[in-house]
Amino acid sequence: MSKILEICAGSVQSVVAARDGGTTRVELCSALEIGGITPSTGLISEARKVEGIALHVLIRPRGGDFMYSEDEVACMEHDIAVARQHGADGVVIGALTANGDIDMPTCQRLMRAAQGIHVTFHRAFDVCRNPLQALEDIISLGCDRLLTSGQAATAEKGTAMLQELVKASAGRIVIMPGCGVNASNAAHILTASGATEIHASARTEIGSNMIFRHSGVSMGTPGNDEYSRKETDAHQVAAIVKAIAHI
Repeated sequence: MSKILEICAGSVQSVVAARDGGTTRVELCSALEIGGITPSTGLISEARKVEGIALHVLIRPRGGDFMYSEDEVACMEHDIAVARQHGADGVVIGALTANGDIDMPTCQRLMRAAQGIHVTFHRAFDVCRNPLQALEDIISLGCDRLLTSGQAATAEKGTAMLQELVKASAGRIVIMPGCGVNASNAAHILTASGATEIHASARTEIGSNMIFRHSGVSMGTPGNDEYSRKETDAHQVAAIVKAIAHI
C-alpha cells in the first residue's frame, strides 16, 4: 500500500511548496508556533485555488488547552461551515473534558457540522488520560483518521504507543503519526508503527525582504525575530516522499 504524506501548511506559499514537493494533502492552519489555529477565510479561499492537493482545515479557535466554552464550540461549528463553503475536503477537530477524556457532546456537534467531508481528530488526543478508551470514542464518532505522536514528545519517541494504536484500531480508523517527522525518520516511524499515513511540517526559516528594519519593537513575544518566518520547503517534502516511497 502506498504511504501518504500530509503536510501542515500555514500559508498559500507553503501549500504550493507541499504540492511541488510531491504530496497530495495539506492540513491548513495558522499560528503553528502555538500548535495551530483556524486559518482565515481568505487563506482557505486562496489555498483552495492551488490545484492538485486535498485541503483539510484545522478547526481550533485559540491556543492553549482543548476544553471549550459554548461560545467557542459555536465558533467552531461556524468555522466548519465556512471551510465547507470554500471547498475544504476535510476538517481537523478535537475537544476534551476537564478530566482529560474526549468531549463527546462537543465532538458530536462538530461531526454533524462536518457531515459529508473528511474528519481528522487532532493531537488533543496526545494529552488525554486514557488513550485506548479515547481511541474507541474517536472511532465511535466516525472520524476518518487520528493525528498523534503516540502521546510522546515526538512521533519517533512514541512508536510503541503508535503501534499499539494501529493494532487496536484494527482498520477502523487511520492512525497518522505526526510531530518531529523528517526525511531521516519517516520510514522508521511508519515501519515501526505499521501506519500508512504520516504528517510533517517540513519547514525552513525564510528571511524578510524588508530593507528598513526598526529594531527594538516586537509585535509578539519580546525577543522574537520579526524579520523571519517559517514556510514549508518543497525540497524537504520531496525528501520525505522519497524516503517513504518504497516501504
